[in-house]
Amino acid sequence: MHKLYTGGERLDNNDKGTGTVVIIILAVIASVLVYRSFKVISSGGFDRGKEIISSAYEQAQKLAVKVYLPQVYYDEDNPGSGDFIEHVAQTAKEQIPGMGVSQKKKTEDEMAIEDASTKKAIIDENNKAIQTKMTAENQQKVQDDEQKKQEEELKKKQEEEAAKAKEEAAKAASSINIINPIPLDSLRDFNYLVKNYFVVDNNTTAEKSQINVDEFWSKDMKITKDPSVPQILIYHTHSQETFVDSVPGDANTTVVGLGNLLTSILQDTYGYQVIHLTNTFDLVDGKEERSRAYDYALPVVEQTLHDNPSIEVVIDLHRDGVKDWQHMVTEIDGKPTAQIMLFNGVSRTKMNGDNPSLPNPYIKDNLAFSFQLEHMANQCYPDFTRCIYLKGLRYNLHVRPKSILLEVGAQTNTLEEVRNAMEPFAKVLNSVLDGTNKTLQ
Repeated sequence: MHKLYTGGERLDNNDKGTGTVVIIILAVIASVLVYRSFKVISSGGFDRGKEIISSAYEQAQKLAVKVYLPQVYYDEDNPGSGDFIEHVAQTAKEQIPGMGVSQKKKTEDEMAIEDASTKKAIIDENNKAIQTKMTAENQQKVQDDEQKKQEEELKKKQEEEAAKAKEEAAKAASSINIINPIPLDSLRDFNYLVKNYFVVDNNTTAEKSQINVDEFWSKDMKITKDPSVPQILIYHTHSQETFVDSVPGDANTTVVGLGNLLTSILQDTYGYQVIHLTNTFDLVDGKEERSRAYDYALPVVEQTLHDNPSIEVVIDLHRDGVKDWQHMVTEIDGKPTAQIMLFNGVSRTKMNGDNPSLPNPYIKDNLAFSFQLEHMANQCYPDFTRCIYLKGLRYNLHVRPKSILLEVGAQTNTLEEVRNAMEPFAKVLNSVLDGTNKTLQ
């Protein structure tokens, strides 16, 4: 038995049953239409009934074609359906086996071939781009490494040159020339020594047992320089001391500012590590009070030394107080320079003799330190130092063997003059601390 294909679909037994049902339904519909037509004819006349029957027949015909021959069904009332011939051809391509497949397959094969070649081309292009990028990155890395190497070498060279320049500058700065030799023999005379090196305050005395040039000279004041630890302490018992052109309220124009400058020179030029205390020991409740300044300073100084046992040199930096008409200035290296004075407390008065309440086990060490500084300064910078002033109390000079009280100029000196004094003083100090002072004798 031949199989019937309609629209590419096979009519099996189920399809036949469905067709029978449809025919019965159509028959019922037709009967209803005939009955309604008869009713209309009876009420509206023969012509109206004929029109209704014709319309019903046409609708039934379309329904049958749509159900059993959907391949050739064309709804002319639907403008979206297009031309009838085109509709039938398109339906045939879709419904009849084999039509349109070869062209579609051909297109798919071409696309597959095109896709494969395109894919290969893309892969090749990507590989080429990756290789180019890797080459560029490698070349850039080589250039970066070379540049980094050059920069490191340049930095190292600059650091070496800077260190060398600093060393040469320090060497040049520390080089000191004796222009006024003073033989030690001439200083072995006690009276000559006291007259030319010391000024003794009226409240005390100078004892031969303490002032002996051979003992002063035999004291080893040299220290082993170690910039990794503090070795010098600078502080100011009288922090409010000012100069003729100091600016009120500006600590940098006082002896504190002078301490900042000396600290910088000792560190930058000579390589010492310095602690500079800027405490205001002579201010109480915002008012200047000097009577107990040494008492206030002592515990702070002692704590600093306790915390920094590497400190060997202690300098209490002041300026002197003189009559207003006195102007203590000299010229060093073409610059107006304030004169300096070294100050020692000997814990002894004329009236009571030695003062056990103010013990100082380092009196001779302090005097020897002052002497070696004074002697070097007198030979290199004549007229720079005024004297070593001896007074009866202790003045906190018992904290270290190399303790001095330094007076730089006075209230009548300018800031320029006192600042100019710091370089020659630092050079003299360094020559004593590194032992140069003795090699030049």
